[in-house]
Amino acid sequence: MKLAILSNGPANYSTKRLVEEAKKRGHDVHVIKYKNCYLSLDDKHPDVYYGSEKLKGFDAILPRISNNMTRYGCAVVRQFEMQGVWTSASSVAITRARDKLRAAQILAKYDIDTPKTLVSRNTSDIDDLLEQIGLPVIIKLATGTHGNGVILADTRKAAKSALQAFYLYNEDGTNILLQEFIKESAGTDIRAFVVGNKVVAAMQRASLDDDFRSNLHQGGQGTPVKLTAEEKKIALRAARAMGLHICGVDLMRSTRGPLVLEVNASPGFGIEKVTGKDVASKIIEYIEFNAPRHNGKDRVGA
Repeated sequence: MKLAILSNGPANYSTKRLVEEAKKRGHDVHVIKYKNCYLSLDDKHPDVYYGSEKLKGFDAILPRISNNMTRYGCAVVRQFEMQGVWTSASSVAITRARDKLRAAQILAKYDIDTPKTLVSRNTSDIDDLLEQIGLPVIIKLATGTHGNGVILADTRKAAKSALQAFYLYNEDGTNILLQEFIKESAGTDIRAFVVGNKVVAAMQRASLDDDFRSNLHQGGQGTPVKLTAEEKKIALRAARAMGLHICGVDLMRSTRGPLVLEVNASPGFGIEKVTGKDVASKIIEYIEFNAPRHNGKDRVGA
């Protein structure tokens, strides 16, 4: 199978692991820096160029699109889709997972439990919003990642100041969300790594200080965790709702059961180091089973 991994480059740990496993299984794998691609928009030939080379003949692509390159990265994925190349994550699914407001709407539509979330473009509504959601409150940018663009406001005054600051410097019109603070899970959450119809690895992440954010990128520490049947079920439901067959689902344990925080379209592979689970090989196996040119038909049940 000829496989293209759309990535920031071969030095990335996740990319190295995917290349290692793909080569081990005899595949012809190419790492493509998608930000260096350019697109030909001829209606008869939707080509992708990498330098002077026209990219062609791929059986599948595996997008690993960074958050700050979502728009262009998804345009490259879309170009491959127009050629009929199978992709492990569609451009539509990646785009909606990256928009926290859109993702929250989709999860609500499919009746998947999440922390209560409100959104408003008017700072004069803050008193009404806080009456509904309570204090303390988490305020986040709809496009934030790795725990960036997220703050915890303990008082009404702090919440107002944070919202005003966000709106003042938020020139691109990104939506701002207010989210319920789950006290019993403050500083901890769970990352469930989904491949196909299975959770192949799970870890609990905890902050090492008083930071309420547990992201490994913010200095959080990961430990292996055993998920309950209910937690596995909600992780798989969230992945299906977002249309992602390979993703990281972030969960929070609460007194009313597991709550989905986010579905990550390009989860990191730090979970391999924490759990000892071989996630990369599961992803390559999934692609082998589903890439239509390799197997003669499109199957998504692996």
